[in-house]
Amino acid sequence: MRYLTLLKGNRPSTPPPPELMEAIAKLGEEATRSGALLDTQGLSPSKLGAKVSLYGGELTVTDGPFTEAKETISYALYEVASKEEAVEWANRFMKAHRDLWPIWEGEAEVLKVFGPEDFPR
Repeated sequence: MRYLTLLKGNRPSTPPPPELMEAIAKLGEEATRSGALLDTQGLSPSKLGAKVSLYGGELTVTDGPFTEAKETISYALYEVASKEEAVEWANRFMKAHRDLWPIWEGEAEVLKVFGPEDFPR
């Protein structure tokens, strides 16, 4: 099963400490070696993006920034056996932030990506 993790958080005025970046790299290497991590990337601030909306039959394009309190700042795509395994990877990532960059606050959404197993034949 595939799960997409979206990391949302504040953007502190200081860059992440090197220790956090090292911990993230190690965690990524471990997840890749295990076959769980398929892809991950950071995302630019919403001020560089746009939203395309469809309401009442009308398409609207809105340039960022968006009003959400927390920015979506990165994603990770996992191939795992269960939701619990995907949540465990996200939890480890969040623990690294808690332990190594205490001023950072955010959340990780873990969302199942539909696969063939989700549709009746």
